[in-house]
Amino acid sequence: MIFGIIAIIFAFCADQLTKYLLASSMATGTTVAYGDFFNWVKVWNTGVSFSMFNNHGDIGRVALCILSAVVCVFLLHWMIKEKSTLKVIALGLIIGGALGNVADRIRFGAVLDFLDFHIGRYHWPAFNLADSFICIGAGILIFWELYNAQQKGIKEK
Repeated sequence: MIFGIIAIIFAFCADQLTKYLLASSMATGTTVAYGDFFNWVKVWNTGVSFSMFNNHGDIGRVALCILSAVVCVFLLHWMIKEKSTLKVIALGLIIGGALGNVADRIRFGAVLDFLDFHIGRYHWPAFNLADSFICIGAGILIFWELYNAQQKGIKEK
């Protein structure tokens, strides 16, 4: 359980620190290019992943905060009961990332995204560290389940 709490704190603080540093050093809409595949950008996302549902104003923002809080409570409950340290850390990363984005929605009404990867003129939607921690945590959980399902299948044969 302690590793999950550490993961929550780490993910939340790393996300908020990077957003603070970027927000205080760049104007909104600014792009700083680094090579042919990466840019620092400063964009505000009022929706969820890839700016989906970004046209619903305050009602959308409140709904997303409530939904995120409910998911975090569910994941925290799972984390408390979980025996696997790796899964506890994965759940902590997801919770910490979600809380980082919720904090932005509450304070600013939108989430600050700043990582922009691209190949030529084809851009992946901008994202932030919170999004990365959520994806890493989810990836660990998926890998864990697939690996264990494969191991169980091998043992049963």
